[in-house]
Amino acid sequence: MTETTTDPTVAPPASAAYPRFARPQRVAFVQSSWHHDVVAECWQAFAREIVLRGVAEAQVDLFEVPGSFEIPLHVQTLAKTRRYTAIVAAGLVVDGGLTGFVAETVIRALMDVQLRTEVPVFSAIATPQSVDSGDEQTAFFKQHFATKGAEVAHACADTLLSLERLRGQVAAGIV
Repeated sequence: MTETTTDPTVAPPASAAYPRFARPQRVAFVQSSWHHDVVAECWQAFAREIVLRGVAEAQVDLFEVPGSFEIPLHVQTLAKTRRYTAIVAAGLVVDGGLTGFVAETVIRALMDVQLRTEVPVFSAIATPQSVDSGDEQTAFFKQHFATKGAEVAHACADTLLSLERLRGQVAAGIV
């Protein structure tokens, strides 16, 4: 199996046609402010790509929180409103010592929210072993988050389409 990666800096070919949603979708994007210059790349790539996948730009809301530890509570609060059909979380948690605990806790909490509310939650939480302030490593993480933004947009759109079909089949008594 070959894994493909979307370059978020290159627009897809005009011939790329994606399935359309039967109903409008509304997506929340929650990102941490910690390492903002890096994490913002994820939002920018996500925002471009999710529109190409059929979610109107006006239906995508950005929320910023201080750090990744604060993401799950915001995601849960947004999911409980039932306003959003999906929620994406993005952050950078350096994995080591206490922060390793934070990364694991955040990911587990996001899964719990998704299962409790039945609102899909997507994680673009990166957990590198270390981060230095060098230009080369900063550029690497910016590109990584841009790639992850496009990838999470595809995962979000594909999941929303799948759930839309599945829920329609359940309502029709097919499943």
